[in-house]
Amino acid sequence: MTETNIEGPLYAPRKKIYPQAVHGRFRRIKWTLLAITLSIYYFTPFLRWDRGPGLPDQAVLIDIPARRFYFFFIELWPQEVYYFTGLLIMAALALFLMNALAGRLWCGYLCPQTVWTDLFYAVERFIEGDRRHRILKDQHGFTARRAGELAAKHFIWLMIAWWTGGAWVLYFADAPTLVKELVTFQAPMVAYVWIGILTFTTYTLAGFMREQVCIYMCPWPRIQAALTDEWALNVTYRVDRGEPRMSVKKAELARQHGESAGDCVDCHQCVNVCPTGVDIREGLQLGCVQCGLCIDACTHVMQQVGRPTGLIAYDTDINGQRRLEGKPPVYRPIRARTIMYSAMIVLTGAVMVYALATRGSLDVNVLHERNPLFVALSDGGVRNDYTVRLLNKRPTARAVTISVLGVPGATMQTPGVGHGAGEQIGVEIGQDQSRELRISVQVPADLVPAKSVRITFEVKDPATGETAAATDHFVPPTN
Repeated sequence: MTETNIEGPLYAPRKKIYPQAVHGRFRRIKWTLLAITLSIYYFTPFLRWDRGPGLPDQAVLIDIPARRFYFFFIELWPQEVYYFTGLLIMAALALFLMNALAGRLWCGYLCPQTVWTDLFYAVERFIEGDRRHRILKDQHGFTARRAGELAAKHFIWLMIAWWTGGAWVLYFADAPTLVKELVTFQAPMVAYVWIGILTFTTYTLAGFMREQVCIYMCPWPRIQAALTDEWALNVTYRVDRGEPRMSVKKAELARQHGESAGDCVDCHQCVNVCPTGVDIREGLQLGCVQCGLCIDACTHVMQQVGRPTGLIAYDTDINGQRRLEGKPPVYRPIRARTIMYSAMIVLTGAVMVYALATRGSLDVNVLHERNPLFVALSDGGVRNDYTVRLLNKRPTARAVTISVLGVPGATMQTPGVGHGAGEQIGVEIGQDQSRELRISVQVPADLVPAKSVRITFEVKDPATGETAAATDHFVPPTN
């Protein structure tokens, strides 16, 4: 047996990262997306949408007591959970498409961890100063002024985290009403519990764990590495241009002596601005979230030293090889992979839109009683019992009729509910409600089928002509 010697620790403790502020195109894009996404999250619960009398007027609401999900003009019932499945499929495909086009676009610009961490970093810089000031303050130790800065920073962090948790619970109740109840301590305890949980997680993940979430906790960096290809754009250090690295003066001297010198001046600005502490010059790494801030930093340095920009840029693996061969760059955003993902997104969206546009406001579900499957009557007839649930998705009450089809001579009875009997029963359903009935279907002795047959319950609204149907089986005695 051979002995393996492992040098170094098995676990590397976290080294605190001090990202430097940077200005440029990608930083502006990140600020814009941060403002848009956080505004949507924090203020959407306060948008109103008139649905008529007796219905909530909150535009986006997850109404758990009523078992409804409202999204502007769309109202979804628990039976329509497949719409959420469609949304999840579209979200996954969109993630795959972004990865095929430009690597970890989601991680760098839209991931909640990235967005809230950026916000927390902005607060930290505003109170404690930029990278150099924060490093010096940590080195100089704890002072009264330092204590005041830390207290102010953590207080603002907690307020952001608290409002993050508070905004989440507002999606589950009428927002203005719940805000008033929260302020006056009259809200349900579950609301305070969830606000506390989300306050703690936001404060911890965005304030302390930061890049650790991206490197160790999130599975997407590992998944996307298996999904990407050589045509995907990634933040890339162009080695063919940058190496060998040296200062501006040394590069001038090297060129004067006919020696090669790269454009990289080894200023480490690309490392200083990185929120995860990655040196992009070492190639693609798990910690790189592809945010593009190193591009802004490098662009600024190249402009200062009078060299062409683009030393760090979004580029493909193919182009790196082509430059070494003296060939012009080639970009293929439209290829089989991106076309397939786009087509699947469009197809899934079209199916969902069609299903929403053609769905009715009346629905019925049927469940056959299992114990017993049938009842043999004294006159030789057979009875099967069913639980029938009617759904009225309209904001007004409606009267409907229930008919049974598929079994000749079948009659229905529903004790104490509705009016009429025989082949048709009349029932009233309240506005935006469901109603459950126990219906007995009886077949006379001379018409009892020899084997199990399909039976259909048809529900019709005579006023509008809308119908809905559900099928099950009528089970006779068997020898």
